[in-house]
Amino acid sequence: MPSAANPTPLWKPDQEFIAAAEITRFQAWAAEHHGAPADGGYEALHHWSVTDLEAFWKAVAEWFDIRFTTPYARVLGDRSMPGAQWFPGATLNYAEHALRTATDPARADTPAILHVDETHEPRPVTWAELRRQVGSLAAELRALGVRPGDRISGYLPNIPEAIVALLATAAVGGVWTSCAPDFGARSVLDRFQQVEPVVLFTVDGYRYGGKEHDRRDTVAELRAELPTLRAVVHIPLLGTEAPEGALTWSELTSADVEPVFEAVPFDHPLWVLYSSGTTGLPKAIVQSQGGILIEHLKQLGLHCDLGPGDRFFWYTSTGWMMWNFLASGLLTGTTIVVYDGSPGHPDTGAQWAVAERTGATLFGTSAAYVMACAKADVHPSRDHDLSRVKCVATTGSPLPPDGFRWLHDEVREDLWIASVSGGTDVCSCFAGAVPTLPVHIGELQAPCLGTDLQSWDPQGKPLVDEVGELVVTRPMPSMPIRFWNDPDGSRYHDSYFDTYPGVWRHGDWITLTSRGSVVIHGRSDSTLNRQGVRMGSADIYEAVERLPEIRESLVIGLEQPDGGYWMPLFVHLAPGAVLDDDLRARIKQTIRENLSPRHVPDEIIEAPGVPHTLTGKRIEVPVKRLLQGAPLEKAVNLGSVDSVELLRFYEDIARNRP
Repeated sequence: MPSAANPTPLWKPDQEFIAAAEITRFQAWAAEHHGAPADGGYEALHHWSVTDLEAFWKAVAEWFDIRFTTPYARVLGDRSMPGAQWFPGATLNYAEHALRTATDPARADTPAILHVDETHEPRPVTWAELRRQVGSLAAELRALGVRPGDRISGYLPNIPEAIVALLATAAVGGVWTSCAPDFGARSVLDRFQQVEPVVLFTVDGYRYGGKEHDRRDTVAELRAELPTLRAVVHIPLLGTEAPEGALTWSELTSADVEPVFEAVPFDHPLWVLYSSGTTGLPKAIVQSQGGILIEHLKQLGLHCDLGPGDRFFWYTSTGWMMWNFLASGLLTGTTIVVYDGSPGHPDTGAQWAVAERTGATLFGTSAAYVMACAKADVHPSRDHDLSRVKCVATTGSPLPPDGFRWLHDEVREDLWIASVSGGTDVCSCFAGAVPTLPVHIGELQAPCLGTDLQSWDPQGKPLVDEVGELVVTRPMPSMPIRFWNDPDGSRYHDSYFDTYPGVWRHGDWITLTSRGSVVIHGRSDSTLNRQGVRMGSADIYEAVERLPEIRESLVIGLEQPDGGYWMPLFVHLAPGAVLDDDLRARIKQTIRENLSPRHVPDEIIEAPGVPHTLTGKRIEVPVKRLLQGAPLEKAVNLGSVDSVELLRFYEDIARNRP
C-alpha cells in the first residue's frame, strides 16, 4: 500500500514555513469569521471545505476580496451535477481582478510579466504597461463590434501579446480560445470552427529549437476556413509585413486608455478549452468568468502559496490549460514568466536556466521533463543558482518516485515538491500542492480544498488504500458550464456523469491513502485488466523507464476474441540501446520486482517512438483501437497527434499479427 510503502516523508515544512503560508492565515481567519475549524490542520480544513461548500466559497471570495459589481443572492443555488449554479445574481469581471495590482502605485512599475525566449534574456512588461495595452486593445475590440459572448481566437505562442489579448477579451465580456502555432491548420480548425470566432490574433511564425518556423500559409488557410471572422490581427514575431486586410498589433495597442470592464454574470463564459480530441472532434469545454476567478484564486493563492513577492514560471504553450492557469497568476499579484521556445534548447537543462534568470519562486514543468533531466545527467543546483525556488511542481503525468528523489537530490533537499493532478475539464487541480503538509515519495500531498475527491469501486463504494475511480462527489465552481454546440447537454453528461449518476467520474485510477495523500495510477479508460485485477499503465511506465536503455514506453491491454488477454509493451530505446534477450529479461525483472508478476507484459516490442497528443500526453486508447483492427482514420483524429507515421507502425503491428 502507498501509505505503508513510504512512511518517512521526503520533505516536511518547518514551523516558520507553515506560519508564513497563506493557507495558514486563511484557516485562522475563516475559523473566526466563517466557522472553519481552528484546529486539526489541513485535514480538518479540507473536511469543512467540502461539507459546507457555501461557507467555504464565501470565505474564499471575501479573503481574496472578489469585487462583485452586483452582489450575489447566495453562494450556491442549484447544487446538482451537472448544472450547479454558483453565486446567482452576481456580476463581476475576471480581467479587472487580473489587473488590479496595476492600480497600486507601489507596484505599477514592477514586472507583471517576464517574457523569455530561447536567448534566455528576460524582458519585463510592467503592470502599468499591461493595463494600458489591455485598455487600448479592449477599446479597439469594442470598436470592431465585439460584444459580450463573441468569441476571440488566438493562434499564438506563449508571448505577452497572448496574455494581453486574453485579458482584453475578458474585459469586453468576450470568450477567449487559443491554439499554439505548432498546431497544423486542420487541428486548429477542428477547434476554432466549433466556436465561430469573430477576431483572430495570429503570428507570422515562431522560433523553436533555434529555428524559425513560418506559419503564414497556415494563417491564410485559417482565414479562408473561418467565415465568421470580422478582423485578423497580425503580430510580426518574425518581422514580416501584415498580410492584406489584416490589422497590426501595434496600431491596436498604442493608445493610452483606461480599460473598461464589462460586468458579466458569474457564469458568463470566459474561455473555451479543448480536450485532446484523439478519437473525434475535440470537446469544446466552456468555463465561466466567476468560476475560474474564484477557483484559481484558491488554487494559486492558497495551494501554490503565490503572492506579490513571487515569480511564477510554468513551462507551457497556449494550447494547454496550464497556460490559462499561468495567466491567472496575475490574480494574486504575482509576476508570471512566459517562456516561448523549446524546453530543451540549447540543452536539456534549459528550463533550470530560465528559472535562475527570472528568479522563479514556483517552477512548474512536466514529469516527463524531470525524468529527461535525470536521464541526461543534468545537475540543476550545481549549474544554477536556484535559491529562490521554493517549490517545483509537476503535472501532465504522475511524477514517478525516481523523479521525487532526483529533485530532492539535484535541486535541494529542503525543496517543496508538488506533483499535481487535475484536468483541462476543470482547468485546475483535484489534488496536489499543500504548503503545510509533508511530501511522500510518489504521492500527491492531498485533495484540494473545495474538491470532494474520492476513490470508488464499480458499485460506487468509497475505497481507502485501494485503487479505484477518481470521482468528485460535490460541484466545483470551475466545472464546465457546458460544452459548445451541445444544446441538450448530452455530450457533457456522457463525458463525466454516465457511470455514477450525479457524480463526476474523471477517468483516472487513484488511491486515496489512509494518511490523506493521493496516488495517480493512470487513465482508467485505457485500463489494464488481467485476471480481474485492474492495473494503471503509469505504474508500468515508472518502473520500465528507470532503465537507462528505455527512452519511453507504451503498454496496451487487449481483450481477445477467444477470451484471452494480450498485453504488449512497446519500448522506444535510447540511442545506442539494443532490445536483446538481456534487456528483455531486465525489463521483465524490473516490472516483476517493482510491481507484480501480473504486470509483466506478454510481449516486448521495439517501437520507433511513442505517439502523443499535441499537448504531449501518451496516446493509449487510439493505439488500443488500432491493435484491435480499427482503420487509422476511425481510431484517431489524425490532426490531434504529434506523428501520424508513428501510428502507422502500430497499425502495421495489428495487420501483421497472426
